[in-house]
Amino acid sequence: MSKICDLTGKRPMVGNNVSHSKRKTKRRFLPNLQTKRFFIPETGEWITLKIATSALRTIDKKGIYNYLKELESKGEFQFPKK
Repeated sequence: MSKICDLTGKRPMVGNNVSHSKRKTKRRFLPNLQTKRFFIPETGEWITLKIATSALRTIDKKGIYNYLKELESKGEFQFPKK
């Protein structure tokens, strides 16, 4: 299961754990992903997306349909074809 946001494209980053003695070991910073179902009243469909919580806040602000239309105009999202 990939840890990539369907809308924003956020993915794991790589960094270091730094101990008190400044010894560094590799670690991963994972995005906060949630699987969520959305109902789009304009199309009458349910879609399931794996999205970051930052994208969820943007959806709460703009609305799911407007946010998806904005991403589609940028070429970052495609509505599922029937």
